[in-house]
Amino acid sequence: MNLCALEPAAATTPVSRRLLLSLMAGLLLPLQALAIPVTDPTGDFLATYTGPQNGDMDVLNADVSYNQASDAFRFSATLDGAIGTTDGALYVYGLDRGQGTERFLDGDPSIGTGVVFDMVVVIRPDTTAIINDFINNQVTQLSAGTVQILNDSFISVALDADLFPSTGFDTSDYTWNLWPRQGLGNNVQISDFAPDASNVGVSQVPVPSTLALLGIAGLGLLRRRRNTAVDLGSPRRFAAA
Repeated sequence: MNLCALEPAAATTPVSRRLLLSLMAGLLLPLQALAIPVTDPTGDFLATYTGPQNGDMDVLNADVSYNQASDAFRFSATLDGAIGTTDGALYVYGLDRGQGTERFLDGDPSIGTGVVFDMVVVIRPDTTAIINDFINNQVTQLSAGTVQILNDSFISVALDADLFPSTGFDTSDYTWNLWPRQGLGNNVQISDFAPDASNVGVSQVPVPSTLALLGIAGLGLLRRRRNTAVDLGSPRRFAAA
C-alpha cells in the first residue's frame, strides 16, 4: 500500500512568501527605477572651467520629477559643498520639451555635446529663481523662498507644470540636464554637467492608485497564504493505491 500525503503547511510558507515578494518586487521595481536620481562623480570639473573648484560647484546627484497628481515638476540636487560658498554660483536646469538643441556647441569653448534644451530654470543661492523659455520668449521671475536649501548642500523647488508648456513632447517625455556655473556670460563659467554629455528623462511620481494597487495585491496574497495554511493543517485521509 502506498501512502500519498500532502506536504505540511510549514513547507508551503516559503513558497507563499516568495510569491508575495515576487509580486511586490514586480510592482515596486518600475516605481523605484523612476525615482532614482542621476548620480555624478565627485570632482569631475570640466577641463574648460576656470572658476574655483569648490564643492558647491560640483553636482553629486540630481533629479527632475513630474507629479501627475499635483501637476507639478520638482527640481532637486545635492552638491558637494555648502551652497553659497562660491560667489556668483548659479544652478541651471536645461529642459528639452521638444525643440531643444545643443546650444553650448556654438560657444567658446565649444562644450556640452549631448546637452539639449529649449528652456532653463536658473536657481540662485538666495532662494530665488528665473525661468527662461527660449521658444516662447518668456522670462518668469520667482521670488525669494521659492527654492528650499536643506542641510546646506541640497536644493529643491516644486513648480507648476503650466510654467513648462510643451514644444512637441508629452510631459512624460521631457528630458533635462543640470550644470552649475559661476555667473553668466560664457562657457568657461560652467563647472559640471549632470549627467555628463547627455540628457536624462524626467522621472514620474507614482499616482496614489498605483500604490493602492500594490497594497491590495499584497493583502490579497497574504490572505490566500493564511487560508492555504489552515487548509493544509486540517486532518486529511491518505489515499490507498
